[in-house]
This record gives sequence, C-alpha cells and structure tokens, in this order.
Amino acid sequence: MADKRKALGRGLDALLPSAKSQAKPAPQLVRAENSADGTPREIAIELIEANPYQTRTYPDDAALNELAASIRVSGVLQPVLVRSIAGGRFQLMAGQRRMLASARAGRKTVPAIVRTMSDQQAMEATIVENLQREDLNPIEQARAFERLAGEFKLTQEQIAQRTGKERATVTNFVRLLKLPQPVQQHIAANELSMGHGKALLALPAEQLDPLALNLARKAIEGAWSVRHLEETVMKVRGERGPQKAKKEKPRDPNVRAAEEKIQRTLGCKVEIIDRGGKGKIILHYGDLAMFDLLQEKLEG
Repeated sequence: MADKRKALGRGLDALLPSAKSQAKPAPQLVRAENSADGTPREIAIELIEANPYQTRTYPDDAALNELAASIRVSGVLQPVLVRSIAGGRFQLMAGQRRMLASARAGRKTVPAIVRTMSDQQAMEATIVENLQREDLNPIEQARAFERLAGEFKLTQEQIAQRTGKERATVTNFVRLLKLPQPVQQHIAANELSMGHGKALLALPAEQLDPLALNLARKAIEGAWSVRHLEETVMKVRGERGPQKAKKEKPRDPNVRAAEEKIQRTLGCKVEIIDRGGKGKIILHYGDLAMFDLLQEKLEG
C-alpha cells in the first residue's frame, strides 16, 4: 500500500496514517486539529460534509450493506480522511464508503485523520484512493482525469504521474468522453466495456451520433464481443477486415522428394522453390559450425 500511495503528487504517505498509527482512541466529538503523527480522532458524522471532489457516482448498495454489517461487528478498521472547513465542520476527502456504511451501521462517530490540504491535493487524494481500489467505472475515471486537467490545468503527463497510470491509459479514458452521452451511460453501467467504447471511437466523428448509439444497443442486445464490434465498425467504414490466408497449391511430389534427398545428404533443412522448371534451392543453417560443415560438403 505504501508503494501505491506514492502515486499522489506529494505522496499519500503524507495524507494517510501509517499502519502503526491506526489504534482506536477514546471517542472525541470536538473539532480535531491537524496532527503531525496522523493519530485518528473520533468525529461526529453529522459534522462531516460530503466530498465535493468525489468521482464515484454509482455506489454499490449491496457492498455498502456488507461493509455496514462488518462495521457493526468489528468497527471501522481504517480512518477516513477529512480537512477542516469553516464553522467547526469538516469535509470528507477519502473514505466515502466507510462513512456511509458507518451511518448505516448506526454509528454516530467515525475515526478520522484531519489534514490541511489544498483543493488540488484533496481532489488528487480522492481520485487516487478510488483508482487504487478500482472503485471507479471507466466513465467516472475519464471524468476524474478531465476534471484534473480542466480545474487544475494538469497535462495528461502530470495526471499520469500523480495517479500512477500510463499516459496512454489516461488518453484512452479521456477519449471515451467523446462518445454520445447515452453510450457513456451504457459503459458506466457496465453494459459495455471500455474496449467496446474504444471500438466505437473508430467511427468517423460525423457518424458518432447516432450511429455509435445504434451499434452500442446492438452490441448489448447481441452480447457482442469487442472483436465483433470492431469488425462491424470496419464494415461501416468500408474497410476490409483481416483476409483469410490463401490455400497453398499442392506441391509437386517430385520436388518434395528432391528436398528430402538433399536434406539427408547435407543434414540441414532444404527448400526448393520451382516455377515451371526454374527456381532456387534454399539451405538453412543454425550456426557458423553448421555453415562450415555445409561448405565442406558442397566443396568436397
């Protein structure tokens, strides 16, 4: 986990507690101050406001219920991350599922680490936490990357460095936002994969809407593979798909017999290419020692 946390601009190690510091202290419902050692404090859930940078828009209700059941038995094992705001309140930065599940479990407080963070650091913390846990669908990830670029003027290279992704990966996610909104919704709902979305992006820009939606619906109804969708898009573009290999013509048995005879004589692989009585003989050798042996046999 420590290695993964380094993906954040200045490192999640500076934002999240170490394993040694997660012992649960006595409840403390008052405002928690910034703590250098990362000691978690119990903070009333009613004092914690929603994360304005949350990128997850499709919470898994069943998973929340499972987490709530676990919290009733074992408590919250990992503190949430918050920052102080005006009026003695706090803003959630990381740990949305834990806080929502704690409320479902009937808890009035939640263990929290309070940190001073800029808006950019807060947003990065939220995005990186979700990306590391693979909690975001492709469209949510794309919008998160787009927001980092739009609000904080980060290049795709900088976004890749901060989130631990390849630059090409960031580019592919952001390109999904060029698809019509209904197609994006199908991808967000996991009815289509990111691969399906990339296949649809191969359509000419002027045909994306409504052709992309039409093909997307057919792909869902027919349970098309990504490959099937790619081939369909190629047909729409008027391109020819991969051609089947041409069947080889039957070889002259006399030519094959001559090959075998020379192979036995020279001890190497031999190819004879004959075209109406003209052609060439190809000798294959694996190393210089075999080459010297062939040369000796041919000369002697």
